[in-house]
Amino acid sequence: MAAKEILQLDLYSLLEVSEDATGKEIKKAYRQKALKCHPDKNPDNPKAVELFHQLSQALEVLTDSAAKAAYDKIRKAKKQAAERNQKLDSKRKKVKLDLEAREREAQLNEEEEIKIAKNLDEVIARLREEGSRHLKEQQRLIKEQIMLEREQRLGGSDVRSDSKNSSTPKLKLKWKCKKDDESNGGYSHEYLLSILTKYGEILNLLISSKKKGTAIVEFSSPKTAELAFKNETGLTSNPLKISWLEGPPPPNTTSNAASSSLETRTPSLFQEELEHPEETHTDKERIPQRQ
Repeated sequence: MAAKEILQLDLYSLLEVSEDATGKEIKKAYRQKALKCHPDKNPDNPKAVELFHQLSQALEVLTDSAAKAAYDKIRKAKKQAAERNQKLDSKRKKVKLDLEAREREAQLNEEEEIKIAKNLDEVIARLREEGSRHLKEQQRLIKEQIMLEREQRLGGSDVRSDSKNSSTPKLKLKWKCKKDDESNGGYSHEYLLSILTKYGEILNLLISSKKKGTAIVEFSSPKTAELAFKNETGLTSNPLKISWLEGPPPPNTTSNAASSSLETRTPSLFQEELEHPEETHTDKERIPQRQ
């Protein structure tokens, strides 16, 4: 969406937040609005796609200081002009509009607006090129919530039935982390993805919000999971402790009974592991050592 199109929207009204809203409040408002109109939840409503896109643009602009400053400057000028116009009667308003039209031809007001709009275009282009960290994070959370709502609505029966034919391997990751450590022991969602995707495709990665230092990763294939299990060590200062959660561990590390138990686990338990990390579903754990 270009700057001119964005300037036609009231981004604050779109998210239903005040002009002095904090970044945290803006993200919360985005999640609430975006969940209602997400295309996955409104497949038969073509307007949902457009509204979801507008909400995404609002989040990108209002969480970037440069883009927000440029947007606020033009918005303020237009708001002041609108307030002045409301005080004029119809006759005086027509005279004023005609006068301003002639004055704009001789003044640099229009050039200034064009300059600001161009700057906003550049900022938006930069956001697209770099990728909006805030937008990606919020949309990831929305996707996860939709998946959980869908599973709760179905009662887990359909998911469990399908999982018998399409079980995917999962590993449980643990590391040392204090409760008040905002860095989560050095293991952010982005960092874990960066070190695990080198082994192959990652289908899901959830970090526990109830117990620090715990995460579950779902791989696209057993080979990918085995490579990560055998080779990944994580941070030297805070190594990962990796164990099998679902899928066959490497050969000669489990009994037939344990393997059978793992094979009957279902993807619907993926989230339960994060909510109840104290329960053990592994038959091999290790702390990798750097060679």
